[in-house]
Amino acid sequence: MDTPSERFYGLDHLRATAILLVLFYHYRAFTHPEWVDIYGRFGWTGVDLFFVLSGFLISNQLFKEIKIHQKIDLRSFFVNRFFRIIPPYLFTVLLYFSFPFFRERESLSPLWKFLTFIQNYGLDVINQGTFSHAWSLCIEEQFYLLLPFSLLLFLKTKTFKYLKIFIASVLIFSILIRFITWHGFIVPHINTENFWKEWYMNIYYPTYTRLDSLAIGVLIGYLFQFSLKFKVLINTYGNPLFIAGVLLLGFSFWFCDEQASKNASVFGFTSVAISYGLIVMSAISHSSFISKSGLFITNQLASLSYAIYLSHKGVIHMVQEGLKSLNIAIPDNIVLLICLSACIIGALFYRYAIEKPSEKLKRIVNR
Repeated sequence: MDTPSERFYGLDHLRATAILLVLFYHYRAFTHPEWVDIYGRFGWTGVDLFFVLSGFLISNQLFKEIKIHQKIDLRSFFVNRFFRIIPPYLFTVLLYFSFPFFRERESLSPLWKFLTFIQNYGLDVINQGTFSHAWSLCIEEQFYLLLPFSLLLFLKTKTFKYLKIFIASVLIFSILIRFITWHGFIVPHINTENFWKEWYMNIYYPTYTRLDSLAIGVLIGYLFQFSLKFKVLINTYGNPLFIAGVLLLGFSFWFCDEQASKNASVFGFTSVAISYGLIVMSAISHSSFISKSGLFITNQLASLSYAIYLSHKGVIHMVQEGLKSLNIAIPDNIVLLICLSACIIGALFYRYAIEKPSEKLKRIVNR
């Protein structure tokens, strides 16, 4: 946890933004106002923003520990991650597999894929699209597992100073693997009915094609802890970094206008990752306007974002089906507000019924 003097208020604003982006993007799959199609179509980048945030927050924690103690307390790290992530996730899996009315679509991937966090591999979103958004949680869990062991390996082999080069190599690898995948797996299906299934399965969902944002976050965490010049830079130019990030993000949206085009598929994720990386750098800068203070609404949305992400599709589905059964004509904008309110109420249930008891249990285990 950050001490009060180190709390990054700007990251709460970004986490709240990320969950709203995802909500509006996914809401397009339900009955929705026309404007949601216009403003929600780039909401898929909310997941990339979450990845950059996770990459920075987790790596910054580990790098701080390495900087002070020259080691990582694996037990503490995994206990903290387990009690933060697993109980709400398993509860959501239970809902999906035990209560069919919670499912926003017909078919689920096999249970073992959810329990082993490999559901994002071979995910047929066309035919097994229920709880498909767990794909990003799988990537994050794989990241939480691999990152501390990778950092320890760099420490043990005395190659830690080459970590920046390795991170840059990960970015190049991500672009290269998407280029190879595009020509090997996607091109044969262009203009066929299987195109979207193959694109999602081979480009969008696999961990090895989505490392850009996590790598950018880790790079920021590394430089934040080990480069004084970097800290001076971001603390001096917080607002210009924000402007640069927004401008590059605007370019990225234009570049990714056709999300499944070759250029967007190969280079788009990297462009989005760098854009959000610049904005995250601004959010941790002392001079940036978005880091000056917290807001109650963004603080609450940020703290509820994980629970909202887990449950929002099921909640929206149940609310809309329930409203339809009343046979009352309700404007789509009002339905949207009802659904968003229900998502927040559902997340509050997660907070008090699952997350807070889990936090208490974690403190007992950590004694």
